[in-house]
Parts: sequence; structure tokens; C-alpha cells
Amino acid sequence: MPLSILSPAFSDRASIPDLYTCDGENVAPPLGWSGAPPRTTSFALIVDDPDAPDPAAPKRTFVHWVLYDIPASVRELAEGAGGAALPDGAREGVNDRGRAGYSGPCPPVGRHRYFFKLYALDTTLGDLGSPTKADLERVMKDHVLERAEIVGTYQRGDATRGGNQP
Repeated sequence: MPLSILSPAFSDRASIPDLYTCDGENVAPPLGWSGAPPRTTSFALIVDDPDAPDPAAPKRTFVHWVLYDIPASVRELAEGAGGAALPDGAREGVNDRGRAGYSGPCPPVGRHRYFFKLYALDTTLGDLGSPTKADLERVMKDHVLERAEIVGTYQRGDATRGGNQP
């Protein structure tokens, strides 16, 4: 059985509920996974949006969450995970808002895609300080056993509210 990730809050390729965005409570959605390879020692999670700032003319990938050293025994992250609400041993890196933790969707225009990418690793990475997505990808590159993803989408209901972060 291959590694898979899902969310009880939204289906793959479906809309992310407002609760998990800048238009709601801006908390991380619940996530669960199964099918970890036998040699899995830890998991890493990266959430990003390749459609920033405009899906019609994307210019960059905006990183919403960097999480690593999730213990291999963990199979889910509860709604609102982050900070003190992370599993013991898990660590957060820096998102593109310059902070640790989850930053929910807040696209300035159009419907964006949000990739929740889970990596099964053959090691724990230890304290990397405040790693960015690029830092984490570089360190874990030779340790990825398997990868899974779920994609959610989001478009703000009223563009006049003016989100400034994808």
C-alpha cells in the first residue's frame, strides 16, 4: 500500500473550507496518512501554492507551512496543529510570511491550488534552526523513502476584501 495523505476537511482537488484560510480562523486543516514504508523514521510536510500571485500568470511558489521530524508513529495532525499543538518531537520551519507555523490560503486573485506534500524519511533531521522550504528540501533530499500529496483549492469569495498573500 503506497503512502497516502487525506484531509477530512476537503477532498483532493476540492475547495478548502474558509475556516482554514485568512477569511476564517486561519488554522491548519486536519490531515491523516497511511501506508508509510517500513523504514520510515519521521515525516516532513510542506504546504505550498505554485499559482502566486495570479493563477493566470504565476510568478512564484508561495510556501504556507514547513514541518519536519514528525515521529514515524504519528498518523495524523489535528485541526489547528502548529506551535505547542504539534506532536512531541515535530519541528516547524519558516513559511513565506517569515514566521514559523501554518499560514492559510489568502489568494489576491483567482482560484489557487495548495499542495500538502507529505514525505516519509529514513531519518530524523534534528534541529535545523528556522529552515525554509528550500533548506528542508536540501537536507532531506537523500532521505525521502516515499511522497504523497493532497491538493486543495481556494478562491476568495469577494476579491475586494484584498488578500495580499497567496
